[in-house]
Amino acid sequence: MDARSAALVRANFRSVTEAPNGPERLISTFYGFLFAENPQLRELFPPAMEKQAQRVCTAIQFVLDHLEDWERAQTFLEQLARDHRKYGVAASHYDAAGHALLQAFRSYNGAGWNRELHEGWRDVTILISASMAIGANSDKSQPFWEATVVGHRRVLEDLAIVRLQSDTPIPYQAGQYVPVTLPQRPKMWRYLSPAIPSNPYGEIEFHVRKIRGGWVSPAIVNETQVGDRWRIAAPLGGLHVDRESGRDVLLIGAGTGIAPLRAQLIEMGQRGVNPRVHFFIGGRYPCDLYDVENMWQLSQSNPWLTIVPVCEQKTNPWWFPHPPAEEPYGMHRRLTGNLGAVVASFGAWADRQIQIAGSARMIADTRRALISVGTPEHIISSDPV
Repeated sequence: MDARSAALVRANFRSVTEAPNGPERLISTFYGFLFAENPQLRELFPPAMEKQAQRVCTAIQFVLDHLEDWERAQTFLEQLARDHRKYGVAASHYDAAGHALLQAFRSYNGAGWNRELHEGWRDVTILISASMAIGANSDKSQPFWEATVVGHRRVLEDLAIVRLQSDTPIPYQAGQYVPVTLPQRPKMWRYLSPAIPSNPYGEIEFHVRKIRGGWVSPAIVNETQVGDRWRIAAPLGGLHVDRESGRDVLLIGAGTGIAPLRAQLIEMGQRGVNPRVHFFIGGRYPCDLYDVENMWQLSQSNPWLTIVPVCEQKTNPWWFPHPPAEEPYGMHRRLTGNLGAVVASFGAWADRQIQIAGSARMIADTRRALISVGTPEHIISSDPV
């Protein structure tokens, strides 16, 4: 695909994402074409599909952002296809999906559809469907693992730490995320990042915050019990520290978004030599820094690690009965302000490998803050889902 065609499809997709209900209209049209021509595929998907528009558009945006770095886009698409095996989607289904996606773009654009748009989106949909077919064919391992809840602890009213033990170890890398489904919400898969690295005992830990209006996170926080059986599917994502680069590391995490960063740090603590790491842990209130003392304890035995807590507010909310605790002796004092702005106030960090993890809005705001002070965009990593 040439630069002109790439620019054209990016601009066209931007018009979709910026339009009121644009993503929902596009993706509902996509599934309409897909299921009309292949009705047997409908039973592979969950009954409630309200979140599909955001997920599919996020994936398309990631592909468009990396057309010039296709190896990274292809790796992401192959992982996505391996993930879809948990639904029963096979390699042979992706040609139909690519065709339906092209039809959806044509229908969405209506009278604005022309030969150049057709050729551009045709090339993109072929790249997507071919890469996902390759991914589906490349992995013959089991599509998911069974795991038993062995611990459930409410850290805050709306936040729980869940510890499970899988029947066999799950082969994820620290920094990746995995799809999970639980008995209270069968077939509703959600992506969670393990907060500890994989180990031979099959232990895995998730930090989950209840999302208002959500289906799955309230069930995890409020209803999960020891003994529940979860399904955990193949890992995705590519956050990792490149130890061969010789560059130090900047980690920025907010809320339960610290989980993939925390897992990497625990794994690094098992090695003898590591790059220098600054880990900025953010939250709206001091109570949101629920794991900061554990990370500080890790830093006490690993001098390459520096923990910096950041809060938007100096005091806890009225519904949290405890005043903010003083930082342990030796911990960096808690800073106040927007997490991205605070990190950017220290400079561009241009000599670092940078990872950001948290909500989509937090990631976007922090990325903008860093780029505005001169941080090269190519050194900033975050996962697209």
